[in-house]
Amino acid sequence: MPDNESELREACGVFGVWAPESPVSHTVYLGLFALQHRGQESAGIAVSDGAKIWVDKDMGLVSTIFDDHRLRALQGHSAIGHTRYSTTGASSWVNSQPVYRTAAGQHFALAHNGNLVNTAELAGEVGLEPGDFGSDSDVAATLLADELTADVPESCGDALIPSFLKVLARLRGAYSFVMLTDDFLVGARDPQGFRPLFLGRLENGWVLASETPALDVVGAEVVREVEPGEVVVISDGEVASHRIFPDRAVAPRLCSFEYVYFARPDGYLGGQNVHRVRQRMGEALARQAPAPADYVVPIPESSIPGAQGYANESGLPYVDGFIKNRYIGRTFIAPTQELRRNAVRIKLNPIRENIEGRRLVVIEDSIVRATTLRETMRMLRGAGAAEIHLRVLSPPYRWPCFYGMNTTDRSQLIAADKEVEEIRDYLGAESLAYLDIDVMVDAISPGGDAGLCTACLTGDYPTPIP
Repeated sequence: MPDNESELREACGVFGVWAPESPVSHTVYLGLFALQHRGQESAGIAVSDGAKIWVDKDMGLVSTIFDDHRLRALQGHSAIGHTRYSTTGASSWVNSQPVYRTAAGQHFALAHNGNLVNTAELAGEVGLEPGDFGSDSDVAATLLADELTADVPESCGDALIPSFLKVLARLRGAYSFVMLTDDFLVGARDPQGFRPLFLGRLENGWVLASETPALDVVGAEVVREVEPGEVVVISDGEVASHRIFPDRAVAPRLCSFEYVYFARPDGYLGGQNVHRVRQRMGEALARQAPAPADYVVPIPESSIPGAQGYANESGLPYVDGFIKNRYIGRTFIAPTQELRRNAVRIKLNPIRENIEGRRLVVIEDSIVRATTLRETMRMLRGAGAAEIHLRVLSPPYRWPCFYGMNTTDRSQLIAADKEVEEIRDYLGAESLAYLDIDVMVDAISPGGDAGLCTACLTGDYPTPIP
């Protein structure tokens, strides 16, 4: 569970489908439902029938925005969808996606997962002032429209993909795009591969998705990951592959927090099952930082597999220490500190029977700001915990992320200026231990090069940060 009032958030989830004579809007709806954990602020769907593109989007959860009537109005042979958490750009309807543009007789809709680090520079290149655009996705769409207008004064469908490749080569940072045009469904992944994107096969078409569970839920077979720096173009039932930098090799750097927290545990990344990776993290943590305790308790939900691994390796019994309210979306924002403290119980409530008088190893996936985690520790004390030995499935989170997480302000990161013992004291635990960075990397990719971005843990950024 992320440990702050606004929650650790990642940019978005994207989905696309090309499937003639199928209800593509309903397929996108199911795919976005499976990706809802990646964004809960807004959602949208764009559909093409080969002549026009319709876009429907709104603020809120996928299930509250779309119903059967609304989906039936979106008729076509291909579609894309998006579910958003804001990183660059405020949480507002104008910044919801897909973004739609028309230029040189071409229509396209664009949906983006990630965060660009050169947004301001790119905006200036096309004459946009800070108040003229809402998000980095908005700027990317404007760049493509500008490129089309410059290259092709009149309509020419053959120009769109080359223009898109030119735009992608100018972007810096993290992006996994799905794009819809009159003729194509397109998926693109940045050269470092910070954010995941998968290609799947339907009986009558193709699917693109941020995670494999979204392919599973629509009955698609997972074909492969879209490779870092690759652009896949789907048209007339065929898939073509292009390279953003065909003559340049770039080391892949998938976000390590996809494994730690963001990705669904039933999914696969880099050929590894996420649930099993988190269990290996827990097993490694038990070997690295054992504790005298009665029970192993996870803080729901992403730390559950890690707690299972810790319990299996340590021989300590695994028990549930909390019940999580599964009907809560974003954290309730209360007007006073007392109400904010009590609001933690909206999401979690302790099971006193498993806590009172017990020495507990409490497993958490990460500690970012620590405000909500501190209240969670107080809940355990209030339920009668005799000792709390906090164990964290990742190293200290010390550096801002500029590639799609909402942690760009280093002053808000508790480990940026506090040592482990100071954090332990702040949280009120008997002991605190983090998983070492090299141990975490090995748990993700045993015996091999995981190709991970660990900038938030090490300060080693794979790309220059303005």
